[in-house]
Amino acid sequence: MVVRAQHQETGLSALPSRPRKPWFFLALIALCVTGFGLYAAGVYGRNSALNDTEEQAKVSAGLKVAFLRAVLERPRSLPLLLAEDQQVLDALNLKTSAAVIRLSDKLERLVAATGASVLYVTNAQGVAIASSNWQQADSFVGVDYSFREYFKRSMSSGSAEHFALGSISHRPGLYISRRVGLSAAPVGVVVVKAEFDQLESDWLEASRGAFVTDRRGVVLISSIPSWRFMTLSTLLPDEVRDIRTSLQFGDAPLTPLPFNQAETIGPGMMLVRAVLPGETAGNYLFLSMPVPTTTWQLNYLVPVDAVIASTMREFRLLVLAVLVPFFFVCALVLWRRQAGAIRFARAQANQAELERRVDERTNDLLRARDRLQAEIAGHKATEGRLQGVQQELVQANRLAILGQVAAGVAHEINQPVATIRAFAENAKVFLDRKQEGPAQENLSLIAALTERIGTITDELKAFARKGRTAPQPVLLRDVLDGAEMLLRSRFAGRLDALNIPALPDHFIVKGNRIRLEQVLINLLQNALEALQDTPDACVEVKAKATDDEIIVTVADNGPGIPENIRPLLFTPFSTSKEKGLGLGLVISRDIISDYGGRLLVESSGQGTTFTIHLLRAQT
Repeated sequence: MVVRAQHQETGLSALPSRPRKPWFFLALIALCVTGFGLYAAGVYGRNSALNDTEEQAKVSAGLKVAFLRAVLERPRSLPLLLAEDQQVLDALNLKTSAAVIRLSDKLERLVAATGASVLYVTNAQGVAIASSNWQQADSFVGVDYSFREYFKRSMSSGSAEHFALGSISHRPGLYISRRVGLSAAPVGVVVVKAEFDQLESDWLEASRGAFVTDRRGVVLISSIPSWRFMTLSTLLPDEVRDIRTSLQFGDAPLTPLPFNQAETIGPGMMLVRAVLPGETAGNYLFLSMPVPTTTWQLNYLVPVDAVIASTMREFRLLVLAVLVPFFFVCALVLWRRQAGAIRFARAQANQAELERRVDERTNDLLRARDRLQAEIAGHKATEGRLQGVQQELVQANRLAILGQVAAGVAHEINQPVATIRAFAENAKVFLDRKQEGPAQENLSLIAALTERIGTITDELKAFARKGRTAPQPVLLRDVLDGAEMLLRSRFAGRLDALNIPALPDHFIVKGNRIRLEQVLINLLQNALEALQDTPDACVEVKAKATDDEIIVTVADNGPGIPENIRPLLFTPFSTSKEKGLGLGLVISRDIISDYGGRLLVESSGQGTTFTIHLLRAQT
């Protein structure tokens, strides 16, 4: 009954449930498409709003340019006509009071008829002789205008237009001037000043700004009075100096306008972040158009934040109105398809449940039998492999020990054997010469060296048995003398490179003289072999004492140890020599370690230094 209940529970759990993955993908696609649609709608709405605002701004700016041009054309004809007027010529040539009064009266009547701000005539020296305001307290008559740019240019080129701040009235305006007389003999200049107060009033619009700038970017005419004589950008020091010298704009601070460029839209158009008087900071469409017949630019600021936000909101609502019903329909279709698939799968599951229950018991028994047979076979195979591996490990260990002992014996007795051979040959030569004394001395040395070989083999046997010779006090000077003596036969012609100092008697270390000589012979031999092709070869041995140690350094000026050998320097059978065994440094390090010391190495392209740290013996 328990098994049957388990089967029934398994069958119920196998019934298909509504898959979550399609819903996840549908939700992911809906989010991605909706997000992209809202983003695209925002971009399109923003661009659409900017395009519409741009078209409207161009129309408004064009009307303002036309109006400004019309305002400019009215006063331009006055200097042209007056420059040929007989009364002007009489006043300049005759210089009588009656002629000057008649001219001033005429200029007064012309200003009243044309709406110009002021009309005046200067002589060739720039002094005003007649003016439309000749009867007022701030009359221009007698004022010297020779420093003005419009006077200088009129005298040189015939005519000029110059926007500046009035030196007496302190009111800004455009000065239009014309030379009187021939270029070779000018007699004076006719000047008309046009002011734009009415034009600036007509340009006033809520949340919008219109202003005119000259070629240097200085604001001349503006619907925002506080912006007059500010600049589009920071002026150069030379430009500021010229403006101050000519008194063109008085003592105006010439500070940059309170907005920053945010985005370039097209030629002469950009988005800026600005703060208009009485308004909060916002984005504005900045439109710039040239004013014909002048070097001026009309600049127009139109707010775009509200328009962009409204247009983007409309397009995004439109996208949502399309996508929400679409994905709702997709979800409904997916729900119906899953419901049909679940009903079909449940019917198939009920049909297969009976067959599964019958086959399940049989398959369980078969699998249990197969598993038992496989485990028995696996245990037998594992036992066989284990026995084989054990036998291989025993054999490999024997061969490794045998190889290390043989290689160590061959390496350590190589130097004494070479020295014995050299002494034997020398003894033979001495006997041939009937020099028994030197021959006997060489034979005594040979006997001592054979004893040394016996000591080395005994040490190697102890080393193979993991034992070591008990440390004894050893005079370091004797160790160096013995090493030098053994090297003399092989390096007879190169021992001049060896620099070994005379050590004091209190340099006594813990160890065994024969074994320490082995270490120094290995290090000195390696250094001399490394210096074989080096000019000015030098191997320097130094020793210094501390409280607990005596430190010996063996330094050469050879080419250094190759980089690929350095990490394996103390690894058995690793060597860069063609005939080397790769055991010298390994044995040397083990000898030093046996007596509580350390063997360190530093190498570069300028040489190699081995440092031996030996414990001091208490005397």
